[in-house]
Amino acid sequence: MVDKIIGGKGFGPLDGMNRTGKRGVAAKSAETAKSDRVDFSSALQNASKTQAANTTQEASRAEKIEALKSQIENGTYKPDLDKVASSILPFILDES
Repeated sequence: MVDKIIGGKGFGPLDGMNRTGKRGVAAKSAETAKSDRVDFSSALQNASKTQAANTTQEASRAEKIEALKSQIENGTYKPDLDKVASSILPFILDES
């Protein structure tokens, strides 16, 4: 018999021998270790693309905000009053 009782864990291999009586457990572990691998490259590439896009969007937004601030300070900011009215109108109608 090649099995032994291991504490509360039940039966286990004896000295690296499997149930057939052959020593192959260690060799299989080495083969499995060579073939097992995790590939994060596609996930990391997508994450880095998303981060780069967010950085670009943030920079673009910051430029727009600075341009608007300077227009307001100079008194040259002219908002489109039709757009302002159309965006405010739904809120006014909901309160009535």
